[in-house]
Formats: sequence, C-alpha cells, structure tokens
Amino acid sequence: MKIFNRKARFEYQLFEQIEAGISLDGQETKSAFLGRINLDDAFVKIKDGQAYLLNAGLPAYESARTFGYDPKRNRRLLLHRKEILALETKMKQKNLLLVPVACYNKGRRIKIELALARGKGKFEKKAVIKKRELERKADLEYKNGRTE
Repeated sequence: MKIFNRKARFEYQLFEQIEAGISLDGQETKSAFLGRINLDDAFVKIKDGQAYLLNAGLPAYESARTFGYDPKRNRRLLLHRKEILALETKMKQKNLLLVPVACYNKGRRIKIELALARGKGKFEKKAVIKKRELERKADLEYKNGRTE
C-alpha cells in the first residue's frame, strides 16, 4: 500500500524529504492499511517540540465503533527531537512548509514521507501544465508517425 499526494507535487516545489512514523489508533491503522487515507489538504505543524499532521482525512474502519470519531483529527508524527529541531530551523530560515508527500507501510508500521516545500506561484503552475501538454502532443505525433 502506497498513497501519493499528487496535489503536493503540483502545488509546491519540493526539496528535502524525510520519513516519519505516525501515531494512530487501532481502527485508523486498519483503515490506513486499506489505503483510505487522504493527504490532499494535509500539512505538518511543529508545536511545543512535537510534529503534528493536520487536516489529513482518515475515515473510520467499517467494522469499528465510530461514536465520536473525528476523521480529520491532529495526529502526532514520530520523529527524533534533533530531527524536529533541524526541520523547524530550516522552515524558519528559508520560509518553507512541511507537507506530506506519500503514505506507505513498512511491515506492520505506517510511515509518512514528508518534504520541505515552497509554494509555487500561479505562473509556475501554468508553465508545468503547458510543458505537460506539449510533451503529450509530441508523443502522440510520434506514435502516429508524423514527423513535421
């Protein structure tokens, strides 16, 4: 199981990537193993020396009790204190964000891949779309045998 945050690659320019564990409840773990985690609007915030994953949607497991369950609750990320401190200083110095890029399992553990990122401007996003369209058009012409 590997879930990618495709929106993050489009919205942000990604730099350094690191792997972190995530603290989940039992039903959340089962739901994550089924690949039902949504990282589209998620981001990471560091507060009081702890890293938290905010706004990540993880719906409840079907067979579990769901009374009072919040699918978008804050979840603690498992990082060493030195890693958190290094990330926090880089974020402040270079004006970067910390966004989740992917979620996957290593054995029985759920891991989140985080990346330091800087937001792209509207013109950069349009340039990426234009480049992609030109590449598609060129590939299509090459497949059809046109060489103009």
